[in-house]
Amino acid sequence: MRVTRAAAILFAIITTGVVLFQLALALGVPLGSYAMGGAFPGLFPPVMRFAAAMQAAFLVVTALVVLTRSGLLLKRWFRISKWAVWLVVILGALAVVLNSITPSADERAIWLPVAIVLFACSLTVAITGRSRPAL
Repeated sequence: MRVTRAAAILFAIITTGVVLFQLALALGVPLGSYAMGGAFPGLFPPVMRFAAAMQAAFLVVTALVVLTRSGLLLKRWFRISKWAVWLVVILGALAVVLNSITPSADERAIWLPVAIVLFACSLTVAITGRSRPAL
């Protein structure tokens, strides 16, 4: 179970960094060339800032799912985490594909490696996760 927990903790740490990036975009930090294919270099327009905030919230949920499946958090959600973690894996695979085909070289250079590590961590937790929560 050490591998499972290590993968979950690494997922949570990296996801925290991605959440902070999304919150920075939402708050108006001019990093648009590193997101959404570079379609909005500089400041995101208001609707995209809202989308970045929603993405940050969604990413927090994915981290909670992975941490729960590893047995580290939210024991009451453990049953749900058995299938929810596979949704995180599918989304991680999609993130790898989308970050590999983005027209923004800056975005690809930063987020493709991040997406690959997050996908690998979520897949590890999904495969090696506990059959029941730790007591």
